[in-house]
Amino acid sequence: MEWMLMPLRRYAEFTGRSRRMEFWMFALLMVIVELVCFALMLGGGFSLASIEDPTATPAMPGPVFWLGAGMLGIFALAIIVPAIAVTVRRLHDRDMSGWWYLGFVVLSMVPVVGFIASIAFLVIMCLPGTPGPNRFGPDPLDPTSAEVFA
Repeated sequence: MEWMLMPLRRYAEFTGRSRRMEFWMFALLMVIVELVCFALMLGGGFSLASIEDPTATPAMPGPVFWLGAGMLGIFALAIIVPAIAVTVRRLHDRDMSGWWYLGFVVLSMVPVVGFIASIAFLVIMCLPGTPGPNRFGPDPLDPTSAEVFA
């Protein structure tokens, strides 16, 4: 749980480096919260019956649906800055500028190139960071470095 919440404590910190553990545990937290919100929405009256049978009258979503939708919207707005910050710090751990993230976002909007760019970005996020200090700071995996958590 500590790793999941670390990007929230470093809310808008775009400097430094982040380990893979911090990035992926934060991604897991986002997936869990989104699944809970979607489960509330599905349990609150949202139905796919109108897609399966176009002649069926759609059911009106209940208050639980709107609770889930509201929670999802608030969560999405609250989490966008820490998500970008932890991604930039993860790129810094690979000794890449944070501007690469903007390039991957723009490339992901191109139909065929976007699929390849998304896979390349996923691979980069899975690769280990550069060992030792780099231009963005000390190695977060180096236990002898006192500057890492200062």
